[in-house]
Amino acid sequence: MKTEKVTGGCQCGRIRYEITGPLFNPHICHCRMCQRAFGNFFAALVSIKREHITWPKGEPDAFQSSSIIRRGFCSACGTPLTYANDEAGHLSVSIGSLDDPSIAVPEAQYGCEGRLPAFEHLHELPASRTEDDIPAAIMAKLKSRQFEP
Repeated sequence: MKTEKVTGGCQCGRIRYEITGPLFNPHICHCRMCQRAFGNFFAALVSIKREHITWPKGEPDAFQSSSIIRRGFCSACGTPLTYANDEAGHLSVSIGSLDDPSIAVPEAQYGCEGRLPAFEHLHELPASRTEDDIPAAIMAKLKSRQFEP
């Protein structure tokens, strides 16, 4: 896994982070709390030591989702950014918020009691590319407002 400087941030660009230490424990969590926090089947996260992250542009807002868990997010665009257990010396960043999410391939699953049955069959669903589903005239009008580093 990558150990040189890693960057990431929210989709609107209001918040940017830099990680200067190694990434570890890339994983997904199926627990119900993570499903709600990410609005998805699971949360994809990778861990870092707290002292290895800096916020050169903005800082995340936080929601204390339980007595010991704090979740960081961008209040402007809603991007989930961090998961932190108050009792641990590390925190996790959302893999999707990394500028290059391919560097953190999940190696474990947690909270499997909450894993939704449909998750087991997602790879069997028909698949297509975005441009195959949207007519060319409409695709030509599609201009992303997401921040690009």
